[in-house]
Amino acid sequence: MKHDIAEQSAAKPGNAWQKTPYANLIRYVPSGGYYARLRVNGKLIWRSLKTDVLSVAKLRLSDFEKQERRRDAAESAVGAGKMTAGDAIKIHQERLAGNGSLKPRTRAYHAERIAALLKSWPGLDKKEIRSLAKADCLNWAAKFGVDRSATAFNHTLGILRVLFEIGIETGARYDNPASTIKRASERSKMLTLPESEQFERFVREIETSGSGHSRPCAELVRFLAFGGFRKSEAANITWADCDLEKGEIIVRGDPETGTKNWTIRRVPMIPEMRKLLERLKVAHPDALPTQPVMGVRECQRAMNRAAKIVGMARITHHDLRHLFATLCIESGVDIPTVSRWLGHKDGGALAMKVYGHLRDQHSVAMAQRVTFACP
Repeated sequence: MKHDIAEQSAAKPGNAWQKTPYANLIRYVPSGGYYARLRVNGKLIWRSLKTDVLSVAKLRLSDFEKQERRRDAAESAVGAGKMTAGDAIKIHQERLAGNGSLKPRTRAYHAERIAALLKSWPGLDKKEIRSLAKADCLNWAAKFGVDRSATAFNHTLGILRVLFEIGIETGARYDNPASTIKRASERSKMLTLPESEQFERFVREIETSGSGHSRPCAELVRFLAFGGFRKSEAANITWADCDLEKGEIIVRGDPETGTKNWTIRRVPMIPEMRKLLERLKVAHPDALPTQPVMGVRECQRAMNRAAKIVGMARITHHDLRHLFATLCIESGVDIPTVSRWLGHKDGGALAMKVYGHLRDQHSVAMAQRVTFACP
């Protein structure tokens, strides 16, 4: 931001500046970089477009112009006391776009919730923020909450509250009527995981289904269950990340599609994982180190079909991560260690919440081995 301000203050017309065939786009000759120079509502605005490529500069200029004109329109509306919910939504979307810490999926989920809010509250975007009352919000919540999951309801409610907070920030109103709406209770999902023999039948059913991706789908199911990876993490693990000599797999952070916490962790190979990788290595002797280990990224339809055939509860890709953690704890691995393997950053607090009952059962079983009686 400081760099932008310095560039803007230094950007003044002169011999160093060169016009382009495009309105509001000029080039700074010494560096070759392109700048936006436009007037919005009488105010002259300079901004570096951070590129010396004309085609890229044109695209960024268009986005910048739209952003500045939307911002000016919103500010004008607020100044006149006529800020609409649509104005607040645009401001919220601009803040999301400028938040570099958000993953693409998070941004997409916000967009989904905004769309759900607008669909469930027809005409909301045209209504003035200051005209919306507590009763309006309660009526929306009563209708929207009927057939929505608690998670979807709470996240959509969160968006509505943010819109009123933006209205408060800009002086369009002085309170948040959505704050009186109670969040729905989110109950933890009851885990119904397959036993070892049932899991093997489940995977074999996927493998022998006869579809073109039956074998890669079965391999992915095993890979997720034997390593406890997230689906997005598994898709990015390459052969270079699998060290059979050390017996560990490196899970690399990736702000776009990798680990949730964008860090690197090492997951040890359980015996079944080693056998799986050795078998895949033989089946793909020409695989490059940079090539993904898995041939498919997801297989939910195949899993749904197989679960029905073998008579077990439907499970998801993420449930396979739960299956890995469950078997580790039942095998005697302590929860902090399992938590590290899963990539949690809370020292095991979340794992205790989800899997604590397993530790209690294990403790009871171990207690039966303790006795004061003579052998």
